[in-house]
Amino acid sequence: MNRILDLARLGLSALPSPVPRRQRRLAGRHALVDDIPFVLPVDSVDTPALMAGFPVDRAAAAALLPGGELHPLTLPGGKGLLLITVVNYLRTDIGRYIEFSVAIACTHGPRPAPPLLPGLLRGAFRTGQYVLDLPVSSEISVKGGKGIWGMPKHRASLDFQVGDAAVSSQYEVDGRLGMYVEIARPPATALPMRVGAVNYCAFRGMLMKSSIYFDGRADVAVGRRARARLVLGDAPQVAALHGLGIADDPLFTVYLTSAQGVLDDHFECWFLTSEEPGRTYGEGLESVVGLGLSQEWPEPPRIDVEAEA
Repeated sequence: MNRILDLARLGLSALPSPVPRRQRRLAGRHALVDDIPFVLPVDSVDTPALMAGFPVDRAAAAALLPGGELHPLTLPGGKGLLLITVVNYLRTDIGRYIEFSVAIACTHGPRPAPPLLPGLLRGAFRTGQYVLDLPVSSEISVKGGKGIWGMPKHRASLDFQVGDAAVSSQYEVDGRLGMYVEIARPPATALPMRVGAVNYCAFRGMLMKSSIYFDGRADVAVGRRARARLVLGDAPQVAALHGLGIADDPLFTVYLTSAQGVLDDHFECWFLTSEEPGRTYGEGLESVVGLGLSQEWPEPPRIDVEAEA
């Protein structure tokens, strides 16, 4: 096993940085967007994160995807995949905040993709994740993430707890539990992780596509070695997730003790269409008009998940 890990580390270390040349070329230049000052690239450093993937009912996942051009990724056996990613941003242009992403792995195109291939040919199938819910700690993160990149951010009470045996995060909205996720710390694989990921989001009736790039060392567990627990609450933001048939056991878990990330300032968007007139998707501009630049956090989560269970 150690020999295999050494070979994997060697191969992954040889991969080039996924960060586009433009981001490196513009490094150090300043931008002011919606009154938010940025120094390019829009990046983060010293960033711990956890991730877990849970099989879900593919038909139920498809019903949550807007328009007609997003399709759930198909796992062997016909399941879809729910992705939970919690990032503890310690140093960014807009201050410190936690981000709790709830998403469905998907492809973008006229028809669904076959199993497995979208993971290998991500560009060909425009593989990414559709973000269903994205609570964050601060108002400025909502203003920037939603107003610029169209992400469904909203302010919530969040934490990020790191222990010797497990890493967890919990989020609450208005005193109601949104979600609690806990992963057992995977073996110390320290696999080099230089990856780019695509987020699809609905905002202003459009499908917004943004890209983010991470560079760090990941501890990874797959299959039976992966252990995690996911608890859904009764907050309205997660109501639709109760019908997904989320598996008890994760497909994989990942923990990064520290990583660097770059959010590309280039993004794309398309109109989201439906078969009937008058239907729209995502929140509108009114949801960001009037937002300020506060970096203050709400009080931390208070609900005792163990007691609730």
